[in-house]
Amino acid sequence: MTEDDPTNEISDIEDRIAALAEIAERCRKYILASKIAIGSGAALLLITILGLWGTGQTAALGSIALVLGGIVSLGSNVSTLQQTEDAIGAAEARRAALIGTIDLRVVADAPLKLF
Repeated sequence: MTEDDPTNEISDIEDRIAALAEIAERCRKYILASKIAIGSGAALLLITILGLWGTGQTAALGSIALVLGGIVSLGSNVSTLQQTEDAIGAAEARRAALIGTIDLRVVADAPLKLF
């Protein structure tokens, strides 16, 4: 391999894409957990307001905190996911450009069998 051979850089980019994909998957899990927290907090607040369950002010404050925390977590992870997906797209474009610079040979030009 020569110094102009981009295979090492392509390999590094593929490693970066794999790491970014793990980050994106983790963000998706946090987004789901945030949505569950928002829904649970809203349901608990509604139950507390209607007095369906013998809960007091602590449950109301806890449910409000759960909703607000879920909203903050959701917003943070959605923006992180968007940035990660943008970085993955840029890395894939760079990888495609590097692959395009490689002088590939047609398989028909290769020897048929080696004995």
